[in-house]
Amino acid sequence: MTRATKIVATLGPASSSPEILRAMIQAGVDVVRLNFSHGVAQDHRDRANLIRQISLELGREIAIMADLQGPKIRVGKFESGKVQLVTGAKFILDAECQIGNHERAGLDYKDLPKDVSAGDQLLLNDGLIVLRVEKVDGPCIYTQVEMGGDLSNNKGINRAGGGLTAPALTDKDQEDLLTAIDMGVDFIAISFPKNADDMHFARKLARSFVKDTGQDVRLIAKIERAEATYPGVLEGIIQASDGIMVARGDLAVEVGNASVPALQKRMIRLANQADKFVITATQMMESMIHSPIPTRAEVSDVANAVLDGTDAVMLSAETATGLYPVKTIEQMAAICSAAENSEAVTLDADFLDQTFTRIDQSIALGALFTAYHLKVKAIAALTESGSTALWMSRHRIHIPIYALTKHVKTQRAMAMYRNVIPMFLEVSTDRDAALGQVEKRLLAKGAVERGDIVALTVGEPMGQAGGTNTLKIIKVQ
Repeated sequence: MTRATKIVATLGPASSSPEILRAMIQAGVDVVRLNFSHGVAQDHRDRANLIRQISLELGREIAIMADLQGPKIRVGKFESGKVQLVTGAKFILDAECQIGNHERAGLDYKDLPKDVSAGDQLLLNDGLIVLRVEKVDGPCIYTQVEMGGDLSNNKGINRAGGGLTAPALTDKDQEDLLTAIDMGVDFIAISFPKNADDMHFARKLARSFVKDTGQDVRLIAKIERAEATYPGVLEGIIQASDGIMVARGDLAVEVGNASVPALQKRMIRLANQADKFVITATQMMESMIHSPIPTRAEVSDVANAVLDGTDAVMLSAETATGLYPVKTIEQMAAICSAAENSEAVTLDADFLDQTFTRIDQSIALGALFTAYHLKVKAIAALTESGSTALWMSRHRIHIPIYALTKHVKTQRAMAMYRNVIPMFLEVSTDRDAALGQVEKRLLAKGAVERGDIVALTVGEPMGQAGGTNTLKIIKVQ
């Protein structure tokens, strides 16, 4: 069985050479992440150009995701680079402080004193340091250290329970958004959205940048604020996005580590129900930054995300700065495949009480049902926008879905969808001729053999997005 779950890998110093990137793609990377929290615009342009070049050499389109930094709220710099906070000591967060010391630290987010009050708990350096707010006086937040440790330059700050008002798109993010669109990336991840309005604003801004180019902008909402998980709010964010990321790092700091597994399952379930893709991220293979093999806990973590129904699993520092980027991808691919082999197919139960309102969606799901019960070798979907393939990918069926399109942007976007194998094919506008082209393409790829049964979906007239209206069962000749 072809691996269904997709792998997103972050590029960085450990993985930006042509040799390593080529090996990573050959090992199973489907989507490459460019982290705009680090580097300058030219770094990202150079890496994007390298991805496109190697994709062309290997004959495999790899999607590119630009991940915007967002309003990461941080302390400033210290005189000596870091200080040690002692449990029980007093410490001041001062919006007007330029250089910090053992008594106080500056803030890059000057409005933090307006967002907190006495009794609030502030979590620094991913929760390794805990401060309790005693009072707020003008630009100063007076705290007591509840859990001490080393605090170095520019470490992040979260408020337990969320509630910080920083906008989802900073001035830097808006500049980076324009850069990412100009680079022609396939996905843009928006960090720290609080609600659907943040995603609507991002989409409006993105569309103002692309204007009349006709370029698709697919936005991913990174769920990492506590308030983004509230009932009703999460559903709104999902509807306003093309996909979501279960961003477990900052989210765990705000809601607590113990709450994250249940939230992960809920997010994946809601995204699947809404016909949106979902990425599970953060520390999935963390030990492989330094070790050539993962821990058993990490193996279970990746496998459980697959069994939850995630479209993709993501690697961050493991491939950006780790010692074993290629080996990490190989291990992750093996774990995904093993987990998928144990999945139960619940297609019939999925379709109970379903109401279809669109012809193209009905055809897509009808193809799944027929393919599963007829035990076909493959499903082939001729698609303009990729919607047919996306709908099919929401259900576990263990039959590969080959999505054929004449649009390279659509081909790259479908690289994120679970169990979808995107393929470029410039087909005839004559339906029968087009079906013959599909057969030849699948035979050439080795996806089918002569005599195999294939379920094929197509739209008539050909070439119209949203026009899928025909399901045809063919025997490959």
